[in-house]
Amino acid sequence: MHELNLENGEKFAIYEAKPNGNIKGGIILIHEVWGLLNHIKDVADRYANEGYLVIAPELILNEDFSDEEIEHLQECIFDPEKRNSVQTELRRLMDPIYTPEFTDKTLNKLKVVFQHLWNNPEVRQNIGVIGFCFGGTYSYLFPTIEPRIKLAIPYYGRSASLTHEQISNIHCPIRAFYGENDKGLVDDLDDLKNKMKISGVDYSAIVYPNCAHAFFNDTNSYAYNEFAAKDSFEKVKEYLNEYLA
Repeated sequence: MHELNLENGEKFAIYEAKPNGNIKGGIILIHEVWGLLNHIKDVADRYANEGYLVIAPELILNEDFSDEEIEHLQECIFDPEKRNSVQTELRRLMDPIYTPEFTDKTLNKLKVVFQHLWNNPEVRQNIGVIGFCFGGTYSYLFPTIEPRIKLAIPYYGRSASLTHEQISNIHCPIRAFYGENDKGLVDDLDDLKNKMKISGVDYSAIVYPNCAHAFFNDTNSYAYNEFAAKDSFEKVKEYLNEYLA
């Protein structure tokens, strides 16, 4: 783990995964709402093995929760029999991330990560962003303020709040992934596709049947779908080779 600095001097942690050989490009990897857990570090390592320099920043400091408590919340939220029992803890975890101040600070951290990659000559200014859940949402948001991004890949990101003005600022292809049973997000897709088309954004989304939210997370036994996870990983490699390598 390393650290980067915001303009005010405040530090935030990053996990950096480097390929053994030549660097094809750079990836900003944005974690789920649970923070920078080992799963995301493992995903970063997978993309590094494909030849990309990957930086996964810690964007949510869950200082009031231990790793064990976070893992327990992850399990319970996907278990219908346990979900109601952890609503108070979930609100305490998630309420702070819905403020404008948090959004601004998070985007500023992503700007710092982007510039760190941009300044690395081995990356050759070929930088994409991939995110899951919370990170999927920011994979939609970040390209609205950073025109140099070459590719955005949101997994089950929330997009309903994107305005036409924001979407018109997107200059990179977006390749999204969803699970069919993630109704709260999938139901917004037609509207999003229409907004993207109107603004001339190169957008596509794949919806996997019989999959729920977080289907890529192989540490979540309730949500993980092996076929969708492996198939989407192969597709992402193709997208990366097309737009970054």
